[in-house]
Amino acid sequence: APIALRVNPDVDPKTHAKISTGQKETKFGIGMEHAFAVYKRAATLSHIDVQGVSVHIGSQLTLLDPYREAYKRVRDFVEVLRDEAGITLRVIDLGGGLGIVYNAETPPTAQAYGAMVKEIFAGMDVTFLFEPGRSIVAKAGVLVSKVVYVKHGESRTHVIIDAGLTELIRPAMYEAYHAIEPVAQTDAPQQKVDIVGPVCETGDIFAKDREIALPAEDDLLVLRDAGAYGMVMASTYNARPLIAEVMVKGSQHRLIRPRQNVADLIATQKIPDWS
Repeated sequence: APIALRVNPDVDPKTHAKISTGQKETKFGIGMEHAFAVYKRAATLSHIDVQGVSVHIGSQLTLLDPYREAYKRVRDFVEVLRDEAGITLRVIDLGGGLGIVYNAETPPTAQAYGAMVKEIFAGMDVTFLFEPGRSIVAKAGVLVSKVVYVKHGESRTHVIIDAGLTELIRPAMYEAYHAIEPVAQTDAPQQKVDIVGPVCETGDIFAKDREIALPAEDDLLVLRDAGAYGMVMASTYNARPLIAEVMVKGSQHRLIRPRQNVADLIATQKIPDWS
């Protein structure tokens, strides 16, 4: 079996704690101090073909310095394996994590990232693998939701929409920012509101104190940059069927995932004969 082992370089990626994966206190990878012995052991196994090494330090990175530090440690490790253990790796998987602009971030460009990789690994005769998922798909997807009710409370105005953390969990899980705009142009006055979902969780919030043209019931809002960690993290919590997915190309659109209904939701449940 061809294998690559994931190493943990113990580098702070300077991103949200819940998407940091390259520090020694996280559950990911083999610590660099133990990896050498693990590779030596793997190389003695007749049914194992040691081909590569993998590293991934986190997601939504907006700085090159953490990458640079981690990749230098990986380069040094690969060279030590070659020189001291006679193990020549042929593949280096550098993971992903390159951030995008959700609000006011200033992530490095793909070109700057590529130049950094080329600088660090110059002269190494290996195949490089990259996993740039978010930076490719995040801006390709949006979530469209309908306003259910505008609730004018004593201290805050809540715009309740029919999407919730079941459809886009990033704000609840990561305190993530998503731009929110009305689908149709409106002359309604701008107002600071909380935009929330209908799920029975206090954390079902998309935006707090967000200034937006005050929508009315049945207005449509679009939540931007939902193509990454949107549908793939959706759930049926509160018995909420999964929403539909539509692909758009120019003026064409196609339904690529039908909307679930409650019958679909419970179809796989089996009642035991003793109940």
